[in-house]
Amino acid sequence: MLGAVRRNTELGLILLGTLVTVGAYLLASLAEDATIPANLGVFLAVVLGLQLTAHVAVRRLAPNADGTLLPIAGLLNGLGYVFIVRLDEAKAHPKNLAGLQSVWIGVGIAAFIATLLLVRRVRDLERYRWTIGFLGIGLLLLPLVPGVGREYFGARIWVSIGPINFQPGEFAKILLAIFFASYLVGKRELLAVSSRRVGPLSLPRARDLGPIIVAWLASLAVLIFERDLGSSLLFFGLFVAMLYVATERVSWIAIGLTLFCLGAYLAYLVFGHVQTRVLLWLDTFSPEALRASDQLAKGLMGMASGGMFGTGLGRGRPDLTYFAESDFIVPSFGEEIGLIGLFAIFMLYALLVQRGLRTSLGTRDGFGKLLAAGLSFSVALQCFVVVGGVTRVIPLTGLTMPFLSSGGSSLLANWTLVAILLRISDHARRPLPEANAPSAVAEARTEVVRLR
Repeated sequence: MLGAVRRNTELGLILLGTLVTVGAYLLASLAEDATIPANLGVFLAVVLGLQLTAHVAVRRLAPNADGTLLPIAGLLNGLGYVFIVRLDEAKAHPKNLAGLQSVWIGVGIAAFIATLLLVRRVRDLERYRWTIGFLGIGLLLLPLVPGVGREYFGARIWVSIGPINFQPGEFAKILLAIFFASYLVGKRELLAVSSRRVGPLSLPRARDLGPIIVAWLASLAVLIFERDLGSSLLFFGLFVAMLYVATERVSWIAIGLTLFCLGAYLAYLVFGHVQTRVLLWLDTFSPEALRASDQLAKGLMGMASGGMFGTGLGRGRPDLTYFAESDFIVPSFGEEIGLIGLFAIFMLYALLVQRGLRTSLGTRDGFGKLLAAGLSFSVALQCFVVVGGVTRVIPLTGLTMPFLSSGGSSLLANWTLVAILLRISDHARRPLPEANAPSAVAEARTEVVRLR
């Protein structure tokens, strides 16, 4: 009964989100040529059809799952697509980014459904711990393979196989989160042991520092060889966060922050591209910084021109900023919908992360608890890194906003991430079986052992 209520709530939210998306598309079109677009009906059918397809899949395959994750992801994806269409028309882009994005949205929904079909119990992934871990590391290092990896704008994070170009790091994020959850669920008791106390912190034993040192060195390797500051920060931050969730020791966060600051300082001393990022961060409008890149300066000026309420959809000039549809889509939105509109989008991300963490708290399985927390934190950290970079809170990293930015790799990975969260949520919210059933007793005993 509760499952049907959640699915009906989900359907209502999807319809509301579709109304917002279509309204944004209509407003952007009216601002440009004061006419209702001829393809409005087709646009409505495609947007609504894809989300209804995903809804039907959740209704049949995960009936007890959270009813807000899918509508939030669909609304963010829809708003991002509207803005990519608007930017594509303004730039007359030869690559037809809007058409490619529509295809990738369809493929992303297909990946979402396929994940729900293939992963019937998230706990089964734990049995493939090392296989998934090696796959994740392999994908992370794939851009370094000669003839396959491609370097764009100083970062070697792309892979080209025939006509297909993608960022394997987006998929490595999910695989490594699964590996970290599987590893930590079995080692958390050892990692939670403290050797001595320094002030308010209970420090771990020296021999237990191995995992965090390995993760730190791996993140430095990504920074050194691939020159990808964003992915390096994301993967190390993900591991430290999951380590804290597993052990509940604040000392691991302190150790992680210390190692990160040390690594960042060493990278600044050694690598020129890191020094350039720091220069753009600290002195964006200096002649030296503008000679290196005026992208950040243009993004800041665009947001400043939008002010509190924005110029209005379709009435700004975000196309003047490089990569306005991907790396700088947040300043693009800020110019046209203003600070208030941006805060509304940030609230959607906050709700997405909150529901993911709520799923983590609600599940009875230790592996699922860690995995849901890790996936949710990865979305939160990625959003912080992107928004912090374009607003000069931290140096610019080059990551893209989940669901909003253009790009097939990001869409496929994030739709898969949402499907895994829904699967964990479905398992957590299932009604408990009858206590006198032998399978139920065995299942309950297994859960108790795992939580210990």
